[in-house]
Amino acid sequence: MAKRTETVGRLDDAARAGWLYYVAGRTQDEIASAMGISRQSAQRLVSLAVAERLIKVRLDHPIVECLELGEAMRSKFGLTHVDIVPSDPGSSSTTIGIAEAGAAEIERWLKKADPIVLAVGTGRTLKAAIDQLPAMECPQHRIMSLTGNIGPDGSAAYYNVIFSMADAVKARHYPMPLPVLVSSSEERDLLHRQSLVQSTLKLGREADVAFVGIGELGVDAPLCLDGFLDPDEMMRLMEEGATGEICGWMYDGDGRLLEGSINERVASVPLPSRETTTVIGLAKGKRKYAALLAALRGHMINGVITDEATARYLLAA
Repeated sequence: MAKRTETVGRLDDAARAGWLYYVAGRTQDEIASAMGISRQSAQRLVSLAVAERLIKVRLDHPIVECLELGEAMRSKFGLTHVDIVPSDPGSSSTTIGIAEAGAAEIERWLKKADPIVLAVGTGRTLKAAIDQLPAMECPQHRIMSLTGNIGPDGSAAYYNVIFSMADAVKARHYPMPLPVLVSSSEERDLLHRQSLVQSTLKLGREADVAFVGIGELGVDAPLCLDGFLDPDEMMRLMEEGATGEICGWMYDGDGRLLEGSINERVASVPLPSRETTTVIGLAKGKRKYAALLAALRGHMINGVITDEATARYLLAA
């Protein structure tokens, strides 16, 4: 029998301790006795299980205040799906809470027996949500990427989630084999005429549900950090009224797509029709306020997963 490495063995022990604590409901003294270790070692193993994300916690009890905020959001913006999670004033994370809620909603769609087309955008929040998905077998569904999986230097885009999601849920998957932005509208049209790209564009129009990140703008925005736009071009776009972006598509403060060269260079799949598709945006925090509000005002999305603080801002705006 192959000998366990020290790292693998410790993770095995952490997983066992985490299961005993969170699933079986055992105390740390009971875990220590069951595993033949000290109480301090049991405590460290439980902490390691959480730190290594071996344990994923979901809250099943609905919080009344979150439900009330959700109903107000649904009424104000005409939404078909709303999920408001508690805010953590002491956390600087832009994904905690909404990533878990996003994973739960994605899982709910994937549990449908009838085949669906599930579309995903890209970004840090979506990646965090996909990381929370349990292993599933979903051969009846198709998942597709609304954005390209190629970086400006030809490398694989780090925050493109289609491959990790497909690995988790064992569904047929359709990547967009293009960058988010190309050099010209002519290049975009040429690339979109390719048969492989055409099939992905067609799937986008057929999507039953789409999960997208909401991109803020600025010199430290994802499109700049990932190398698709230089800071000067970003500032010019903001001077022209750009407020946010979804899958590379730039829009103004009223949620209208910008006219002109930038959106003509976007190689992403057009956002599915909100008349036939549930398009759910995941975002929270002050940096996302303006972009999320504009997306809701312009009905670019008809579903949202956010936190209490963000919901209160949106309702007061």
